[in-house]
This record gives sequence, structure tokens and C-alpha cells, in this order.
Amino acid sequence: MVSLKNKSKGFTIVELLIVIVVIGILATLVIVTFTGIQQKARNSQRQTDINAVDSHVEAYYASNGYYPAYADVNTPAWVSTNMKGLDPQALIGPKGGTLSNTTDPGTGVAAGDAYNYYAKESGTGNACTTADTNCDTFVVSALLEGGATQYVKKSN
Repeated sequence: MVSLKNKSKGFTIVELLIVIVVIGILATLVIVTFTGIQQKARNSQRQTDINAVDSHVEAYYASNGYYPAYADVNTPAWVSTNMKGLDPQALIGPKGGTLSNTTDPGTGVAAGDAYNYYAKESGTGNACTTADTNCDTFVVSALLEGGATQYVKKSN
């Protein structure tokens, strides 16, 4: 009797290639999904930070009758003294961007991860300075990831 047990055991190259391609497709899907989740989390953090800054600036206005200037809000010692309860990290973007004042955020947000804070006198339109007690408007904003959408909070 002749035995036919001489067949090799294992996978063919075609089977291995199919498995590698399927694993590659699954890995790509996981990476794309994870990136989208991270963007949503950072955007949520931006919105939370902007809301916190907005509420503390409004509370400052209620106590003092004017909004603080950018130079004040950008000084950690001033913030800890005048805006008690505001987490200093709320002024730093999720990717480490710092507070900026490059333009009036009501009309445009600076590129990058920075939050913009802009206080001005509505009568003159001039940007407020540290000693200015006539600041009656402000805008704080951020540019959200995944598009050109701005998240903006303005004075009441």
C-alpha cells in the first residue's frame, strides 16, 4: 500500500498575502477613526476653555465695570489674583498654543492652536491697554480642527 500523506502542512503565499492585506485595511480604519476621535476631544477642550474664559471675564466685568485687557489676561499672576477659579491651562490650547491677540477674533482667528482674546472700547474701536477702564467689549475665540469653523464668545 502506498501512503499519500506526503502533503505539506502550512499556508500558501497567496493566503498569507490576503491576511496581510486584511490586517492592513483594518489598521487603516482604526487609525482614521482614532484620529477623528482625537480631533473631537481637542475641539471639545477648546470649547470648554473658551466658555471658562468667557464666564470669568464676564464675572470680572460684573465686579469692575470693564473688561480686562489682553495684557492682563495673558499674565498668569494677574489671572490668579483677579480671576480666581480659572484654571491657567484654560488659556493654553490642547496642542500647547498660547493666548494671542493678533486680530479681532470676531472677524478672523489666527492660525494654529492659539486662543484669541481681544478687548476694545466700542466708542473708539481701540484695543484696550492694562490701565484702560473703558473696555466695554471683548471677543474670545478658537479655530476648531477639521474645518475652518470658529468657536466664538463675545461680550454680553
